[in-house]
Amino acid sequence: MIRYKIKVLDALKDAGYNTYRLQKDKLLAGGTVQKLRSGDTSLTVENLNTICELMRCQPGDILEWVPDEEEDSQ
Repeated sequence: MIRYKIKVLDALKDAGYNTYRLQKDKLLAGGTVQKLRSGDTSLTVENLNTICELMRCQPGDILEWVPDEEEDSQ
């Protein structure tokens, strides 16, 4: 299962991009912001690329894969 390693919206805010700015500047759509808020990891590669550009990081800094049984035990 793919899951977030960090709270992406908090990290974006620390980088100077609050949810209002993300949507106003058309960096991420409202639906994408909602996915991030709810923990939904079904982002497009384009959105993941935008997040990485804004935070100057690698996808592996944001997401990780864990076996399903590990996820169930947490």
